[in-house]
Amino acid sequence: MSQLANLDRCPKSLARLLVFTLVATQWVHADDNREQKVAQELTRVFIFAGQSNMVGSDSNVADIERFPPFRGCGELQPEVKFAYCIGRENKFRSDGWAALGPINDVVGPELSFARAIDGELDAPIAIIKCAAGGTHLGGDWNPDKPEGFKMYPLALELVRDSLQRLTDAGVKYRVEGVMWHQGENDMFNETYMAEYGGNLKRFLACWRRDLGIPDLKFYVGELCTKTIWGMDLRPRMYAISLGQKAVTDSDVNAEYVPTSHVGVEIGSGVGLHYHYGTLGQLEHGVNYANAYLRTMGKQRVAGRQLKSWPYESKTKVKLYVLAGHRNMEGERAFVQDLTTRNPELLNADTSIAYKYSMAGGQRVSKGWEPLRPAGLYDTFGPEVSFAKAMRARGRDDFAIAKFTHSGSQMNDWTPAGSIAKSRNLYPKFIQFVKDSVRELEEKGNEVELAGILYHVGENDMSMPSYRRDAAGWLGELIDQSRVDLKRPGLAWYVSQQPPTKNERVNNIDVKNAIAKVCDADQNTSLTFVDGFPVQEKQLVLDTAGILFLGERMAEQVK
Repeated sequence: MSQLANLDRCPKSLARLLVFTLVATQWVHADDNREQKVAQELTRVFIFAGQSNMVGSDSNVADIERFPPFRGCGELQPEVKFAYCIGRENKFRSDGWAALGPINDVVGPELSFARAIDGELDAPIAIIKCAAGGTHLGGDWNPDKPEGFKMYPLALELVRDSLQRLTDAGVKYRVEGVMWHQGENDMFNETYMAEYGGNLKRFLACWRRDLGIPDLKFYVGELCTKTIWGMDLRPRMYAISLGQKAVTDSDVNAEYVPTSHVGVEIGSGVGLHYHYGTLGQLEHGVNYANAYLRTMGKQRVAGRQLKSWPYESKTKVKLYVLAGHRNMEGERAFVQDLTTRNPELLNADTSIAYKYSMAGGQRVSKGWEPLRPAGLYDTFGPEVSFAKAMRARGRDDFAIAKFTHSGSQMNDWTPAGSIAKSRNLYPKFIQFVKDSVRELEEKGNEVELAGILYHVGENDMSMPSYRRDAAGWLGELIDQSRVDLKRPGLAWYVSQQPPTKNERVNNIDVKNAIAKVCDADQNTSLTFVDGFPVQEKQLVLDTAGILFLGERMAEQVK
């Protein structure tokens, strides 16, 4: 029986009150429905701006299909509106709104960004992009005195014109934010570098003023430390990052978006590159999407905890800590490749406790999880084949903790670190190991820290100064870790892949130097991993290579 049917049983005053309440409730529901409908019809507008790593330099649409998580990103997305002005002297212009798709066969972060948020937003999407390589915030993008390519007035005109076209077409919209990725070129100018933070603050204020959106959100992308500039121009890159963080730390409507862990194009010669390339651009877009969704309260929850603890109480658990850079993280090993190659590795192994901190802390487990592929972009490292090989030897008493940052170099792992203090991983690494041991003990198990398995930095092999110092940095890391973990006999299992071969670095015998460090220490063993399946690129291992590496690592362990 309905509430209205019961009114004849109520006193008149109570009946009137009930009628008023029911009608008011219907009004509220109607208003809610109208607001929800309006919100769904409201087009969300995103502005992408910056220099070459926003353009998508050194990427190629044809390469997208090589990376399984992003297949299809090169196709047109007709449901997404796209207005653009891209390039320096020779500009590519949309001259109005078009369907989102690649421009000039280049992959920009907007392609994966749109696909990533499309399933999360029940609303239309529109993207406005203005970017040109080699441009400065201090000059080209300067709102007060634009120089060179005069990017600020160009971008402002594009945005205003594009928004007006929406208005003229009767499209209601809301500007959601600006995705900004720029700064490399400012580090070559001493004045621009020193004033980057102040210039960026002014830049944000001018956009908000000129668009009449005082709370306009900005997502400021970190410069990639994995590129060649992140190595040979480390102090200058660090100076730009300090300026960026000063702004995002003090501005409630600005977010710092880490990107130093994304894939980077492998160049000729020594292999290092200046640009993200195809894979990096696709991951670059996902980073912006995740940052936006997080601020909208739509953060994706990753990971799963163990439903039951796999080890009997008071039994000994051997803890193996996997640590390293690009290939320990698994930059180019994709879970989709396992469906035909090793499908059993896709399944979560509830008999092995696994925790991780990857990508410089951008991917962190929720406590101990069952072992499974768990990379940030449907990727995985050698841990899954390592565990399989260990189980094949009859071992079922071990847990794995993994600490990686693919955008790091070996000096980031040393106790002293470098001038770029925010990139120093050593304190976090040691704390991660301590926490892992403590958490296992709190579960009621005796813990043996059975060894640290460290894969030597790949990028370090490609630059003479880094290659020359790599063995010394490794020794410092090993020695101090034993002191700080209070385990003088802690076993270190070091693995090294064939280093870069190039005339610039061939005269530095890093293989022999690292062997000397390991051979001089009775508790350190070195495995030179050779005989990999044929690899397409220098430095980075693909799925087959990562599986091979994990198997060889397991052979090291006593």
